[in-house]
Amino acid sequence: MASAASKIILSQSRDIPFNQLVLSQANVRRVKTGVSIEALAEDIARRTLLQSLNVRPQLDDDGKETGLFEVPAGGRRFRALELLVKQKRMAKTQPVPCVVREGSDISAEEDSLAENTHREQLHPLDQFRAMQVLSDQGLGLEDIAAHFMVTSAVVRQRLKLAAVSPRLHAIYADDSMTLDQLMAFSVCEDHERQEQVWEMLAHSFNRSPAYIRSRLTEDTVRASDKRVRFVTLDAYVAAGGSVMRDLFEDDHGGWLQDVHLLDTLVADRLQAEAARFEADGWKWAAAAVDFPWGYRDGMRVITGTAAGLTDEEQARVEALQAEAAGIENDYERVSELPDEVEQRLTAIDEELALLLERPPVCPPGRWRERPRRQMDRRRHRRPWRLARHYRSLGSGRRHAGDPERGPPLSLPAGNYSPCAATSSFRAEWHQSRPPRRGRAALVEHPSDRWHPRASLPKVPGP
Repeated sequence: MASAASKIILSQSRDIPFNQLVLSQANVRRVKTGVSIEALAEDIARRTLLQSLNVRPQLDDDGKETGLFEVPAGGRRFRALELLVKQKRMAKTQPVPCVVREGSDISAEEDSLAENTHREQLHPLDQFRAMQVLSDQGLGLEDIAAHFMVTSAVVRQRLKLAAVSPRLHAIYADDSMTLDQLMAFSVCEDHERQEQVWEMLAHSFNRSPAYIRSRLTEDTVRASDKRVRFVTLDAYVAAGGSVMRDLFEDDHGGWLQDVHLLDTLVADRLQAEAARFEADGWKWAAAAVDFPWGYRDGMRVITGTAAGLTDEEQARVEALQAEAAGIENDYERVSELPDEVEQRLTAIDEELALLLERPPVCPPGRWRERPRRQMDRRRHRRPWRLARHYRSLGSGRRHAGDPERGPPLSLPAGNYSPCAATSSFRAEWHQSRPPRRGRAALVEHPSDRWHPRASLPKVPGP
């Protein structure tokens, strides 16, 4: 009958006073990384020691125990406890939980290396969820940040990632999604929309985080939009609007989700601006975010005259200017003005601006619509035009012998560019041996008046 396999016997654990512990030179950690000793000491002071130290009895040259214990694994915890003793926050005789390794064939260096190598870092998703649990338990952002030696912005980012759809969390845990993609999905809080975009990515070659953000925010309005700048983001938020923010990249103010509310605020303020102009005496005023093409047809720019000052206002302006000049003379050699003097100068500037920077005044009844004939100047800019007709005009005898067409026209030497005819009044020109096709015609405007831009002599009508 085969003998049963021997059972594993674990090392004993005991409490050893701190003044009997010494740091072993067999500890393989030499480079300082991760959380500092000071931060670890603060955490131990708050929650005490969570993990025991791994120690071995110290032996003298003869192989006998000296009563002290070396710490080959757990050197950072030992230094943190040592710092607490130096700060008088822990007694030097405070018992420390330790795992004592006695009579082992495994070296202390191997134990130290195994403790640091076999340690598995927490998955980022587990960290996100753990911080969410702490937040649900009532801890604030500042408390969580202080407990884990991070900033409040980091905690806010972790909580944002924890709020992503659980289905996407499972995909991220299976390494089918990158952390950058998960951060992009955190822009939107709608789980159904997040899952729709992810399903859409399965049929798209573009799976970049930027593309994910663009799809999640396609029904929103950028905070840099001209409508938002017009009504201000604070007014939108005060009216109850919500804003989507990206905690991982610069979002230039975020995205506004309630587009209808934004349009309502814009329309209300535009109407208020139009009413302000009408209150100044204008017959009508139209305000809109965008005007159609050609909305200025039939309109023209008018200029008014500067509004004059009354005797009282002129006296007030001179008094303010004199006061400002006196203050500048009194403090000419002073590098920095007192606060009350600076405030007074600012008040003077504001009052002068109200008195001097006034809108122009347009007298009523002065601006009337011009006759319609002036709108046709562009069309009748050049009354004399040369036109080329590609038709057969017959022989020269027919032209010369036709009394209704008048005598042949002789033009001075020069180059004339052909253009389209625009009038029924035309006098045809022919040479001594005219070609069969391609004759030129001189066109006279119906108004039969001289135009300064005409380059040809005036031709009498038929």
